[in-house]
Amino acid sequence: MYDRGLSVLEQYGLESDAVYRTRGALVCETGQGRVLIKEFGGTPRKLECQALLLSDISGKSQVLTDEILPNLEGGYMSLDKENVPYIVKRWYEGRECDTRCEEDICTGAAALASLHKVMKMPVQEHYVRESLSQEYRRHNAELRKIRKFVSAKKKKNDFELQFLDSIQCFLQHGETALDRLESSGYEKLREHALGEGTVCHGEYNQHNVWILKDHEHAAVTNFDKWSFDVQAADLYQFMRKIMEKYDWDRKLGEKLLETYEEIRPLSKEEREYLSIRFSYPEKYWKLANYYYTHNKAWISEKNVEKLKKITSQHDKWRNFSEKTGM
Repeated sequence: MYDRGLSVLEQYGLESDAVYRTRGALVCETGQGRVLIKEFGGTPRKLECQALLLSDISGKSQVLTDEILPNLEGGYMSLDKENVPYIVKRWYEGRECDTRCEEDICTGAAALASLHKVMKMPVQEHYVRESLSQEYRRHNAELRKIRKFVSAKKKKNDFELQFLDSIQCFLQHGETALDRLESSGYEKLREHALGEGTVCHGEYNQHNVWILKDHEHAAVTNFDKWSFDVQAADLYQFMRKIMEKYDWDRKLGEKLLETYEEIRPLSKEEREYLSIRFSYPEKYWKLANYYYTHNKAWISEKNVEKLKKITSQHDKWRNFSEKTGM
């Protein structure tokens, strides 16, 4: 049952002593350590850049990563017997960051700061992330389109009624965030980041932070969505999901920022950027957009509850976003 992808190990000069499944991949114990075999669906060009980035990090940071191993021919992608492409990555014994554990969360913030200090490469335009101004303009336009669609419906379900009750408030927050962004130092901050070649992880969350068994190291995995951007974007994404789980607890938010800044201090412009990002109703937009792009005829009770939670957290969220960056 484990044959799929396992045959590529011979292209790396490796033999598996034990194997087990994890999320969409195989973990193998070999004589040269633990590795992960994963089907590859990206582009060889970006994969090579990612491999070089992770190799560079390994020589400069104590934070471990899932380095992409080259095969015996020096390539980073290998085909199995059915011509399916796979990559082999270094893997570790440990567990995912537990968001219920404050120590784990702080370890995640510290690991991110350590990575950001060394994550730089010569910029390649193809991998520069879209500007936040463009993203917010598009999201606000989508919210207006969804409002128009829902308003025109004769029969409305609970989700749609809640949406109409809340959209004006949250859309106004979105418009205000865009205005703040366009009058801030964001464009100069982004220009500086691209000039420095700073790289973002792109999907920095608790699932990609591993607390290792020795408790002396952390490992960060799944860099597939890396891009050139303002690195505080990673910190925002990590903190936003944590803050939602902790009902926008300001003390915890301050502790995470302090933990990050002990290793990599934030500039005044980055603080302002974080404040603006936290003021944008991203979770609200995501839920509304999911409703619009999926089956509008049937809304799960789970999504109705999600919308209730977002609206119930409104005041605490706004208080947090107003204080962040000060």
